[in-house]
Parts: sequence; C-alpha cells; structure tokens
Amino acid sequence: MEKSKFIRILESEMELAAGCTEPGAIALTAAYAGAELKKLGDEVKTVRVQASVNIIKNAMAAGIPGTPYIGIPYVAALGSLAAAPEKQLEVANGLPAEMYEQANTMAQSGKVTLELSKAPNKLYIDVVLEGAQHTAHAVIADLHTNLILLEVDGKVVSEGGGSAGGNSDKITPEQIAEFLTVKKIFDYCDKELDPVHDPIDIIRQAVAVNSNICAEGLKKPYGLGIGPGLDKNCREGLMTRDMVTNSMIVTTAGADARMAGAPFSVVANTGSGNQGITATMPVVSLAKWKDIPEEKMLRAVTLSNLIVIRIKSKFGRLSALCGATVAGTGAACGITYLLGGGYEEICRAIHNMVGDVVGMVCDGAKADCALKISSCVNAAFQAAFMAMRGVRVMETDGIVERDVEKTLDNFATLGNKSSGPMDAAILDMMLNKEREGA
Repeated sequence: MEKSKFIRILESEMELAAGCTEPGAIALTAAYAGAELKKLGDEVKTVRVQASVNIIKNAMAAGIPGTPYIGIPYVAALGSLAAAPEKQLEVANGLPAEMYEQANTMAQSGKVTLELSKAPNKLYIDVVLEGAQHTAHAVIADLHTNLILLEVDGKVVSEGGGSAGGNSDKITPEQIAEFLTVKKIFDYCDKELDPVHDPIDIIRQAVAVNSNICAEGLKKPYGLGIGPGLDKNCREGLMTRDMVTNSMIVTTAGADARMAGAPFSVVANTGSGNQGITATMPVVSLAKWKDIPEEKMLRAVTLSNLIVIRIKSKFGRLSALCGATVAGTGAACGITYLLGGGYEEICRAIHNMVGDVVGMVCDGAKADCALKISSCVNAAFQAAFMAMRGVRVMETDGIVERDVEKTLDNFATLGNKSSGPMDAAILDMMLNKEREGA
C-alpha cells in the first residue's frame, strides 16, 4: 500500500509543462473561461486578470514558449484565444502562428488589464473575459491547475476543486507532509523501488524530457547563456570541466532555454519547471559522467524529486525564497546516493544545504534564474562531498537542528510563513525601478 502511495505522490506532484508555470497557469485560467465563450459561439473582446503577488512576480519577465513575447497581458490573451484547458499547463504551446500575433495585438491594444488581487492565497489567478454577448469567469488557486470556480454570465458552471484540484488521484500537500519523511523516502528508493518494473513513468519522462531541453540550451543562445558560458569557460581554459562543472553546464543550459521561451516541454516538480530540471539533471549528468547503471540513476532521480516534494509540501508552491534552493537540496541527496552514501550521509547533505543556500530570494522568473540554479548545483555537490567525508553543519549553527526533519521544517517555515513582507517589497521594486540606462 505504501509503495503505491509513493507512485501516486510522484504522479500528483510532477507533470509535463511548457514554459514557466506561472504564465502557464494564467493561460490555463484564461483558457477555461475562453472555452466557455467558445461553446456559446462568442469571441473574446476584453480580458481582466487579477493575480497574487507571487504570480505577478513570477510571470512578469518569463518567456512564452515558441514566441518572442513576455508578459501577463500577452499570455492571458493567448490562453483566452486558445480556449483549450484540456492541455493544462501546455495550453500556450503549439498554437497557430496567427493566434500568437492575435494575442499580441490584443495585449498591445489595451484590451487586457492586470490588477493585484486582494485574495490571501499565494497562488491566485482570477480571469474575467467579456465577449460580445456573454461573460466568462475562471479562478485557479493554491495549485497551478486547481480550478476552484468557473462561471458563465454569473451562473456557476463548476465550483470547488480544493487543494487536490478535484482529482481523486491527487494527494494534498497536507497528506504528503504527513506521509513523507527523509527515512521513508530513502528506504523506498533504496530498498522497495524496482526501477525496471515499477510504474515510475513520470521519472523516466523527467529524465528524457528535461535532458532534451538541456541539450537545446547548449545549441542556441538563450537568455544570459549561463550554461553555454560555463562551457566556453572550460574550452578557453578559464575553468576545468570536471563532473561538478559539467553538471552545472547541463542543468543551467536547460534553465536558460526554458526561461527564454524555448518551445520545449519540461517535467515540473511541485509546479515549477526549473525545480524539475534542477532536481533531475545534476543527478542524470553525474550518472552519465561516472557511467553509473540506469537502475541506480533512476533510484537517485526518484530520491531527489521526492525530497523536493517533501520540502515543498510545507514550504508552499510559491515563496519569497528561491525554489532552486529546495530543488538543489533534493539534488544533493541524489548526488550523495550516487556517490555511495546511505541515509546518514543524505541527512548530512541536507543539513549542509540548509546551512548554505537558504535565504536566496526569488525576485521573479526570468533569465537569471539559470544563474541562481548554477550556484545551487555547485552547492549541492559541495554538500554531498562534505557529507561523504562525514562533515555536516552542526545543530549549534543557524536554523540547522540535530534532527533532519526539524531542519527541513525550519527551512519550510522560512519559505512559507516569512514571505509576505519580502514578497511585497520585491514586487514593489520590480514594478517601480528605472528602466533606462540599465
């Protein structure tokens, strides 16, 4: 029974997504409303978006897959025109070229408005579409695909959802937090999991799909080119291409491409594609570097992603703290496992990561997310190497405690309960900074 629950958790918290998940969730909300207008034979005339601080912060500067455009008005218009909520977080992907242009025209003409929502939820998107004859209204909250309200002309079409999104296969964060511990995760991945025969298709998909976008990020210039830049440093003798640098190159190249809107999907972890890339690709890269068998690699990737899910079940979907620190902590565990570490070494790696990268702020989803990811991948290897030497940040230091679960709970408390004022300050800076002479 417990073994099947791990599979359900993986399938609940990992999913295929195109582009940054916050713009994707805005497009999905608009698509739900757009589909209702389409059923009535009506066309979208205006779009009104109300969103929480965290959504606005993470959607302002993220590239939209397959387009040169960024911005909330654009992606809201695109979702309303696509009107295909069945595509979920890939609703903005693979659309006709003329629809991308039509969305841009709508956004530029002022037909899309954006307001800061007063709802208390950290993840909250409210979209109202006005057609020639009808009005449609959709709300997503708490999870990126969790539709809690759908109305047409003021009449409720669908309501509820809850934190599990109305899907009986989904498991709520509260249930996950109650079930998962580091020891349970380790025992499952090391002893119970059969990587060859168990239905961990989402893990195999994460390895394949996230590897594809990382390869793409090394082929073309995207964003700040952090991955290709590190690669160039190695070729020019400025850095040594060892297994740590190689993992940084591979992983950050994927983030470069994703944040610039490359038309490639990723497998996200707890609503974040960058977290999915960061939890998976350092482990995959290390396994290839050391020629580790696929079976052990899959155990390590599963371990890394489950650690991230355990942290995020209490940390929250969105935060003032950077999610790469959470995903990097998962990666440190997967790396430690591939290096031959057991449960005690993995606990040390967690203490080391919490003692190192906690506190890195999230100032929105954008090109330099790849730079933050490079720092967290480097830190993950350092944490693993220390753990394998028997070294850990001690419970006398900072927010690290003797017990690994308490250390992770402290990490989650910072990410969840201490974010409000910092989020507001960050968004204020983002909205009011000087745009000239940068």
